[in-house]
Amino acid sequence: MRTKDQVLEIVCRLEEAYPLAECTLDYKKDYELLFSVRLAAQCTDARVNEITPALFARFPTLQSFAEADVAEVEEYVHSCGFYRAKARDIVGAAQMMLRDFDGRVPDNMDDLLKLPGVGRKTANLILGDVYHVPGSTVVDTHCIRISNRLGLVDDLKDPVKIEAELRRCLPPEKSSDFCHRIVLHGRAVCTARKPDCESCTLRSVCQFAEQQG
Repeated sequence: MRTKDQVLEIVCRLEEAYPLAECTLDYKKDYELLFSVRLAAQCTDARVNEITPALFARFPTLQSFAEADVAEVEEYVHSCGFYRAKARDIVGAAQMMLRDFDGRVPDNMDDLLKLPGVGRKTANLILGDVYHVPGSTVVDTHCIRISNRLGLVDDLKDPVKIEAELRRCLPPEKSSDFCHRIVLHGRAVCTARKPDCESCTLRSVCQFAEQQG
């Protein structure tokens, strides 16, 4: 496990390497982010961004999503995989937000988890990006891999346990942006199969790099 100073050094280096800590999904409305994240499951953000302009043009309001024929939504999201479940969840979530949450995306974990297709990863992203809740920690495959390599967690694979450990060690006001930067770093440098340790800004503070010699 890393010391507090080492954690802060990792955070600072990622901030320098990736000044813009932003979600790479395109959206204009809060619920559009929610739906985009659902579509991004087992799909790339780039692919989702190709799909959503037509989807959001066809269904321009939350009400229109709630009234949509699931089969028609399926046609728009077909190419992002698992399209039947995703279309069903999007329509169901729109209906629930109108019925139970005054047409708004919920602003707390418990209510977000009530929405169809929403797990802790999606809920934390919404809390961090939409509501700027300190401590919001999005644990995806990049975060699992890199937090273990860096030694921020000790050989953990369970996203819930990793989230708890990162909440413990990261400054709450930094955690949401940290997770965005981890995704960017995972795509650009610290890839799953062939991490580019030689050019990595975190090399001198990374347990994995130390083990590689």
